[in-house]
Amino acid sequence: MKKVLLAFCQISDAISEWSGKVVSFLLIPMCLLLVYEVIVRYGFNSPTLFAHETSLFIYGAIGMMAGAWALLRSEHVKMDAVYGRLSPRAKAILDLITAPLFFYFCALLLWQGWEMAYYSVVMKQTTQSPWGPPFYPLKMAIPVSTFLILLAGLAKFIRDFFLACRKELP
Repeated sequence: MKKVLLAFCQISDAISEWSGKVVSFLLIPMCLLLVYEVIVRYGFNSPTLFAHETSLFIYGAIGMMAGAWALLRSEHVKMDAVYGRLSPRAKAILDLITAPLFFYFCALLLWQGWEMAYYSVVMKQTTQSPWGPPFYPLKMAIPVSTFLILLAGLAKFIRDFFLACRKELP
């Protein structure tokens, strides 16, 4: 059983690492797009319809899809005034105590995010701007990113459980 859990944690970590690295490359087109917008807007007095909204879409995707990577790297916000002073085992126990809230939130977000994304795809939802790009690709990122965060959270839960029981999971 321990080998199966270890394999799950390794696969989850690899997926979280890969998704975080892939999504980080979206920063490049976002920055280029914003630079382009600034140049044409202020240099040529010819703003675009698409640049601002597209950059918001990219930024939203980065924010959502980087969640699993942040959980893997333990980069999410914590109460470091208290949490930072705890031993690794005490941190693991505290994380196990708060894990039901995490899993409840993920389940709720996965369920509601899927319903919202499905509705958006079926309705071929677009934004209200004059450009009116499709909105459903961004809404599909909600359940996908939540699923990735859930995988990373399960791997963290497994590690915390073994650490709390004073056993090492390689």
